[in-house]
Amino acid sequence: MTPKARMLAITLFGAAIGMVALSFAAEPLYSTFCRVTGFGGTTQVATTAPTAATDRPIRVRFDANVASGLPLKFRAEQPYVDGTLGQTLMAFYEVTNTSDTPVRVVAGYNVAPHNVGVYFSKIQCFCFTERTLPPGRSERLPVVFFVDPKLQEDRHTRSVDTITLSYTYYRAGDQPTAQLEATTTLN
Repeated sequence: MTPKARMLAITLFGAAIGMVALSFAAEPLYSTFCRVTGFGGTTQVATTAPTAATDRPIRVRFDANVASGLPLKFRAEQPYVDGTLGQTLMAFYEVTNTSDTPVRVVAGYNVAPHNVGVYFSKIQCFCFTERTLPPGRSERLPVVFFVDPKLQEDRHTRSVDTITLSYTYYRAGDQPTAQLEATTTLN
């Protein structure tokens, strides 16, 4: 093999290994990118609220969805809340298992418009927590959040006065009923 051919083979092999490595890293990298930038309506997670609120009003609307074929009723208890930037707000959703068997589910979320995700912070949320809903049981689920006052400083978001927080419930997995009953249930 000539040195030129050897170099080409090494380069192609290295590129193939690099692509395999990137495929394993793609999801964590994309997830991190979304959390940092708010891309695609990904919200932020906060442990504490801002120390001061502004007087600029903001309305947060609530949307509730269920994946096709899932035996749930899911709704926001109120259509929206009004507050101000930096103010800690709370809302409740209600989910009901309408079947006669336990259902293991998980909720995903996003906000719209998508470019405000970086300014929308949740302090408490039921999202991405797998749970088993017993048959016929309804549960009340709180969401505690705030909209960062920096929203009004960003030229792309300063005119936003309404944000929609949307949740969708999905089936968490296809496990036998005995395993479902052994998992943590909502109380």
